[in-house]
Amino acid sequence: MTFGLQIDEPASVSVLDRAAEGGVTFLDTADAYPLGGGVELAGTTEEILGRWLKGRRHQFVLATKVFGRTGPQPWDAGSSRRHIMDAIDASLRRLGTDYIDLYQLHGDDPETPIDETLQALHDLVRAGKVRYIGCSNFLAYRVALALGRSETLGLARFDSVQPRYNLLFREFERELFPLCLEEGIGVIPYNPLAGGMLSGKHARGQPPAEGTRFTISNAGAMYQERYWHQREFDAVDAFQQIAKRAGLKPATLAVAWVLAQPAVTAPILGASRPDQLDDTLAASDVKLDDDLLHEVDELTREFRRGDAAR
Repeated sequence: MTFGLQIDEPASVSVLDRAAEGGVTFLDTADAYPLGGGVELAGTTEEILGRWLKGRRHQFVLATKVFGRTGPQPWDAGSSRRHIMDAIDASLRRLGTDYIDLYQLHGDDPETPIDETLQALHDLVRAGKVRYIGCSNFLAYRVALALGRSETLGLARFDSVQPRYNLLFREFERELFPLCLEEGIGVIPYNPLAGGMLSGKHARGQPPAEGTRFTISNAGAMYQERYWHQREFDAVDAFQQIAKRAGLKPATLAVAWVLAQPAVTAPILGASRPDQLDDTLAASDVKLDDDLLHEVDELTREFRRGDAAR
């Protein structure tokens, strides 16, 4: 989601090259990206990714999303049949492929009946344009509702969810993750570093650095609301001390902790420089012992509560 705004195409290619060298085989994007780019830049990230994938599409599992606004018309957003059918063809064209491995709803659309949305996604699977379907940013009860309607109507069902999840935001542990474990649904969380907070790149008492997710266009305010608070900085300070005692980089420990959660399939990593992937990819080789897991869990347990006071 950084490709095309936070970083240009040559820098994006260098990040993708480093990811591929590091063993990454799953690539996730969205038709509304780059993050913070608005309608004017919507689709740019898919175009960059599509050019890079040329000649090696078969080597990767490719995921994208639909829901965000990609044009000026009322039907250029949401999960209506009209928008989904328009969006899939546009994504296929930009990505330079004739199928998407995992096609996800980027958000929940309260204005469109879930049956209409699921039928449209099912038709894409039957047409061979999509292999599997999933959702992102759905509450547990809406995932459960969608599963029930898919079963009742004999339609393709969600095979994955993509929630925001990290040590500073753990609310989905309460209901969504147990549902996914029981139903055999993959969990591919985004934001495992909380926008870089857990890596230690942001300093308390200073304004967010320009060019980061905390400052770019219309996304900056959202990220500051999520994480730029005294409570979060206190937790990050203590977390860095735990990582230091464990002999791990904070980013490595943060991603390894996400990987260690029973419901999680794999976290989604973002980067604006190739070297940022070094610490995060290293997490796949780290086995955290029970004492370290417990210490980190206890430090951030309050972030499981949606109503925790700031």
